[in-house]
Amino acid sequence: QVHLVESGGGLVQAGGSLRLSCAASGIIVSNNRMDWYRQAPGKQRELVAYIRSGGSTNYADSVKGRFTISRDNAKNTVYLQMNSLKPEDRGVYYCSRAGDYWGKGTLVTVSS
Repeated sequence: QVHLVESGGGLVQAGGSLRLSCAASGIIVSNNRMDWYRQAPGKQRELVAYIRSGGSTNYADSVKGRFTISRDNAKNTVYLQMNSLKPEDRGVYYCSRAGDYWGKGTLVTVSS
């Protein structure tokens, strides 16, 4: 059974940083494409970043240069380092295995 558990969300001032974690069980993250999505209030869920099994990464234009996705194979965990946060980055952040398995999300709030 696959479980994805996000953590690391919280309240941060604009310009600040947070690091989100996604601890996985039931899958090996390095063998899968792993995604970070976010959903702001009243908006559709959007893909923020993903990391392929080979290690290549991709980012939404809105976060390029500010967010970094990475993984720790030994810990079977995927991370999202978020720097220079903006109020529009707020929302619930979800970890996903290529859109089929999902965590419950972690809330990020950015104050202006």
